[in-house]
Amino acid sequence: MVTNVTADDPSTLAAQLQETAVNASKRYSAEVLQTFQTGIENVRATGIEQLAKQVGDKAADATLKGWGEQPVTLSEVWAKNPVILMWYRGGWCPYCNLQLRAMQKQLSAIEGAGAKLVVLTPELPENAKQTAESNDLDMLVLHDANNQLAKKFGIVFQLPDAILPVYRDKLELAKRNGNDAMELPLAATYVINTDGKITYAFLDADYKKRAEPAEVVAAVKQLR
Repeated sequence: MVTNVTADDPSTLAAQLQETAVNASKRYSAEVLQTFQTGIENVRATGIEQLAKQVGDKAADATLKGWGEQPVTLSEVWAKNPVILMWYRGGWCPYCNLQLRAMQKQLSAIEGAGAKLVVLTPELPENAKQTAESNDLDMLVLHDANNQLAKKFGIVFQLPDAILPVYRDKLELAKRNGNDAMELPLAATYVINTDGKITYAFLDADYKKRAEPAEVVAAVKQLR
């Protein structure tokens, strides 16, 4: 799918992500920045971007809960409307927060196109609720406990040794996610049609790259 979205347009999510990355590069030493870049390269070297579920594949199903007690079965949602399935790593991630806010701005367009946005995260429901409140989000956010659904989609990776101490000690990932697994999902975005088939997939080992909301909306509109 080709769009005219570029990082040169300040209104795009790509531009905001790039600005955040540039600002981060000013705060950290060259050694630290290289460590994170090495982590990205290590994740990409696993082949995860190619091994994960792709366009044309059948979406994996699950029944999940958010911070409320009402369970949601994904196949029941996409049986009625196309679904945008979007993972974010956690409220501690500035790139995730940018993406969440950008998708919130597009929520009317998404629903107007007849789709349902479902956001998934490994962080505990109480933490996800705090993330939603901090970003003024009004969307369905479900807890992918232990990354179980993300694993079915093939988007989970073990944190490389180079960056493990940051996530384990500084970010306290175990406390945020409620388990000791030092793993994360890619910040993947899928569009799933009413037959449960994936029609759009954004997969990138670089956590600074995210699906552009305009592209996602366009993908949904193509299903009409």
